[in-house]
Amino acid sequence: MGARRDLDRRGLRDRVYDLVFEMLLTGDLPPGSRLGIDTLARDLGVSPTPVREALVHLERTGLVTREALKGYRVAPPLDAAQLAELFDARVVLETGAARLAAARADTLVPTLRRLQARHEQEGEHVIALLGGAERVPLEAMQAYFAADGAFHQAIFAASQNRYLIDMYDDLGAVTHRLRQVALRGLTDVKEAGAEHRAVVEAFESGDPAAPVAAMRRHIANVRARSLGGL
Repeated sequence: MGARRDLDRRGLRDRVYDLVFEMLLTGDLPPGSRLGIDTLARDLGVSPTPVREALVHLERTGLVTREALKGYRVAPPLDAAQLAELFDARVVLETGAARLAAARADTLVPTLRRLQARHEQEGEHVIALLGGAERVPLEAMQAYFAADGAFHQAIFAASQNRYLIDMYDDLGAVTHRLRQVALRGLTDVKEAGAEHRAVVEAFESGDPAAPVAAMRRHIANVRARSLGGL
C-alpha cells in the first residue's frame, strides 16, 4: 500500500507540474508574478504538497525562481545577454557531440532520418495550425519541441560521452525559457527543418568535419532568429 501511495502522489505532482508548466509557457502566469502555493493549490483543486513539489522541479527549468523568505515567482524571459550566453554554450556542446558522433555515422544516420522526418511532420502541423492565428496551440508546439529535442539528443547519445550528455540535459532545462520566445510569435519551423536536413546530409557525406560545420551553422542561425525576435 505504501508503494501505491507513493505512485499516486508522484502522479499527482506530475499532473500539477504539467498544468503549471503550461501556464508558465503560455503567459497565463505573467513574468514577475508571485506563485502562492496555497493559491495555486486552491485554483487547481489539490493540496499544497504536490504544488510545492512541482515548483521545486520547475525551479530547475529556470521558469520560476525562489527567493528566501518570499517564496516563488515567475522568472522573466531570457534577455539578449542571457540568450547569447545560452547559444555560446550550445555551440560548444553540440559541435563537440557532432564531432564524436561522426565516428558512428553509419548507425546514427537511419535514426536521424527518422527523427528528422518526425520533426518536419510536426513542423508542417504547426504551420497548418498557424494560418492567420496569433499563437499556435501549446500541445502542437510541445510536440514540435519534443521532436526537435529528440533529433539533437540522438546526436548526443551517439557521441557516447556521458559528461556531454549530462551537460546537454542540464542545458535543455534552460531552453524551456527560450521556448517562451517562440510561443510569442511566428516560429522558425521551415528554417529549422531545412537545417536539420543539412545536418543529416552532413553525417551521410562521410566527411567527419561536415557534421560539425552543419551543426555550427544550425545553432548560429537559431541564435540569430532568437535574438532577432527580442
